[in-house]
Amino acid sequence: MHRFSRRLFLAALVTLVTLAVAATSPSWAADKLKVVATFTVLGDMVKNVGGEHVALTTLVGPDGDAHVYEPTPADARALAEADLVLVNGLGFEGWIDRLVKASGYKGPVVVASEGIALLRTEEDHGHGHDHGHGHHDEGEFDPHAWQDLVNGRLYVINIARALATADAARADDYRRRAAAYDHELVMLDRDIRSRLDGVPAERRKVITSHDAFQYFGRAYGIGFHAPVGLSTEDEPSAGEVAALIRQMRDEGIRSLFVDNITDARLVQQLAREAEAVIGGTLYSDSLSGADGPASTYLDMFRHNANEVVKAFTN
Repeated sequence: MHRFSRRLFLAALVTLVTLAVAATSPSWAADKLKVVATFTVLGDMVKNVGGEHVALTTLVGPDGDAHVYEPTPADARALAEADLVLVNGLGFEGWIDRLVKASGYKGPVVVASEGIALLRTEEDHGHGHDHGHGHHDEGEFDPHAWQDLVNGRLYVINIARALATADAARADDYRRRAAAYDHELVMLDRDIRSRLDGVPAERRKVITSHDAFQYFGRAYGIGFHAPVGLSTEDEPSAGEVAALIRQMRDEGIRSLFVDNITDARLVQQLAREAEAVIGGTLYSDSLSGADGPASTYLDMFRHNANEVVKAFTN
């Protein structure tokens, strides 16, 4: 056979074999479970439990505000192609039902906060330390449940169960990864508690931009106060701002923080009026970008705890 013809024959043979293998065996990418998570905290948990078995799309990106997010056509396409959708629930993603309907997605929508001891909203129940369990009405409870690492462990259980149900062949691996991740959450929780042990109760008071840290406060005995309510869409009245300034002066609250998804101007006003200093940025409803201090759920908690402890001990 002519040398040139032989080369063509071999090239064609390689192409045919490659196509045959591709037709009979799913590719590495196609073999992955397609999962959509609504925001970065949830997405990072999915990465830790799903690992290389999951092709993840996170709708609201780093430093994004899920309260006011406007879904895009690309989001609808991601849902249409998904095997599983994971949401926080509790009214946090007010747009998700419309997006699911618009996308035509018919698969499971799993609520990651299911089964958590919830805090009721301040609007409904004073300062909100009544707990609810199991099923609940959206809007009645504080949705920021991930701000307690004990709750975060329950999110991981729910995520691992959802992945194992959707992809039974890899169920053992999902459970193994979830157990390893759970151990990291437990160790971090212990570390934060030990660091706060020496801080007097009267110093454990914090002002933040919006009311996203009540679960953190319940977990670690910290009083969090905010001029803006559970949603960043809330608008405080002049009277509410004045009352908070009086409280800061009367109780000597000097620990102020801006959270990463809100406008800093209102906290800056509080700092000026009460002669206090803003301590830095806390991460509430979203992680930072990859180069930031809170690019994972674990890093977010380390960063927030470090900032709060520093403010209490200075």
